[in-house]
Amino acid sequence: MCGIAGIHGLDAFPGKDEALGALRDMVAAMGHRGPDAEGVWCQDDVVALGHRRLSILDPTPGSNQPFALGRDVLVFNGEVYNYVELRRDLEASGAHRFQTDSDTEVVLSALRHWGLEQALGRMNGMFAFAWWNPDIERLVVARDRLGIKPLYWHQTPHGTVLFASEIRALLASGVLPRKLNQSHVTEQWMYGTVHAPATIVQGVHMLEPGSLLVLEDDQVRTATWWDPADTALGEPDASPAERKDRLRALLSDAVGIRMRSDVDYGAFLSGGIDSSAVVGLMAEQSNQPIKTFSITFKDEALDEGPWSRMVAQRFRTDHHQIGLEVDDFLAQIPAGLEAMDHPSADGLNTFVVSGETRRAGVKVALSGLGGDELFAGYPVFERSAQLAKLAWLASWPRGWRKAGGWLMTRGRQDMPSRKKAEVLAGNHFDLAHTYPVSRQLFLRKDLEAMLRGVDAGKNPMFQWLVKALAPGQKAFGLPFLSQVSLAEMRTYMGHTLLRDADQFSMAHALEVRVPLLDHRIVAAALATPDSEKRGGTPKPLLVQSVEDLLPTELVNRPKMGFVLPWESWMRGPLKGICSQGLQSLCDQPWVNADAIRAMESSFLQGSDAWTWGRVWSLAVLGHYLERHGLR
Repeated sequence: MCGIAGIHGLDAFPGKDEALGALRDMVAAMGHRGPDAEGVWCQDDVVALGHRRLSILDPTPGSNQPFALGRDVLVFNGEVYNYVELRRDLEASGAHRFQTDSDTEVVLSALRHWGLEQALGRMNGMFAFAWWNPDIERLVVARDRLGIKPLYWHQTPHGTVLFASEIRALLASGVLPRKLNQSHVTEQWMYGTVHAPATIVQGVHMLEPGSLLVLEDDQVRTATWWDPADTALGEPDASPAERKDRLRALLSDAVGIRMRSDVDYGAFLSGGIDSSAVVGLMAEQSNQPIKTFSITFKDEALDEGPWSRMVAQRFRTDHHQIGLEVDDFLAQIPAGLEAMDHPSADGLNTFVVSGETRRAGVKVALSGLGGDELFAGYPVFERSAQLAKLAWLASWPRGWRKAGGWLMTRGRQDMPSRKKAEVLAGNHFDLAHTYPVSRQLFLRKDLEAMLRGVDAGKNPMFQWLVKALAPGQKAFGLPFLSQVSLAEMRTYMGHTLLRDADQFSMAHALEVRVPLLDHRIVAAALATPDSEKRGGTPKPLLVQSVEDLLPTELVNRPKMGFVLPWESWMRGPLKGICSQGLQSLCDQPWVNADAIRAMESSFLQGSDAWTWGRVWSLAVLGHYLERHGLR
């Protein structure tokens, strides 16, 4: 796990020295991602590459980056877990004699020997890399299938392209104007994030999952190299029993190859189904106790300690139960806000857990992230299916449906009631129209009241879903619950959970690996009929595949998650931080400050119209804009 940066075409700078200076500033801005080594490389006035290293595999200096084989040069962030098998194939073909034990050398050798398309197709991992091929003077930047590792880029008016693992690195170059992306303000407001290829910063693009950025012959183009729906539709037919057995084999292998490390590793263990399954599969394949980590609080309402202890005892792990007082958690929030490379209201839990895990002495932690999204673990899956069955309501006069929505919200301003009313007043009940509403923090009426001179009707998530789920598109052929999974992967999981997992773990130089998002598991889950994802237990497809590992009482317990008393904190010890963020937001010329202050006042008085998540998302946005000088 590392941080990468680069510049292609140095025309935006007075000379090579200035370009290298900007690159060093970019690399320095990502020091937290790679405290073990750093390096820069430049070829004439064509390309410059930089790297920060967190040593996981072959920690010797010979594996430092930028890494060269012949005249080809690579900077690489992440891990290719099947590097052992790829290396064996390359050695058998006589393609290369290896000098290191790193996956970096394997990746560059694979690219040189098999070419870009075949090499990418063989790789199993999480990564973002840039490969300079001097023979054809081409720079290719690639991102892994699921977008687990981030990659941002910017093109100047001179044609110079800069890229990096973090937005803050691009801003550190001094080339970008610090301007807010006004055309995506409503998206940030609605969902607490901006979806690729856009970002909250004007001119900064996020390379989409499974995509390439190709710089060649003075041309800049992007292309898709992996599509989850296409892959899922290519899965072989199988019986339920065969699918269960195959999923178990894939889960075991995905976990096993993610245990490859030359440094200490462990696992997050909340005591839920997903993390417990991962730990159980790790224990099956290890001859030493697995190091597991969980956060506990003295307040029983917040504490999942009994569940994580039960799982730890079952698998005889080396369990680290990190006890935190509430004040300990609150004290870390300012640092968590500072760590944000993009604004997020959802990930400070990860910041705290990652910090405590890293301080306990490990560099790598496996996580159960992705289980809910792939195996229909959220209420949004069944809710979306139920709404789809109400398509007959579209034949009713819209006035009747709007009246029904008005009755639903009469005397009530809670968000669930308002969302139901908005769906009822619409003309469609299909997933492309109902899913975006289900994930919204704010509805259109809220935006119209709070924003000035901003198009409140623009909704990129809706536009993407309508296109992706249209008849004739590949995703249209997936089972319904798999279509919801695809929406989750593209939106909440991809642009909130995975971005947060990266930015908040790497703030502590901790590498988080997510075996449930192995692309083979993703394809198998998406290809599974809905009937096998529904049952008497949560996530039956996953549970039945690992039923010998999970205690029955754990499977049937109510879903808890890492729940914290944000609402009471924001009316108490976090009130000042929250107010500061909202005031910074009010200072923006496109914000209706009176509406924001009215919202804050209503929340502090206990109104159910403004949940803590909605208020906190705006406070976080205000802090982010202030810290980065964006207007």
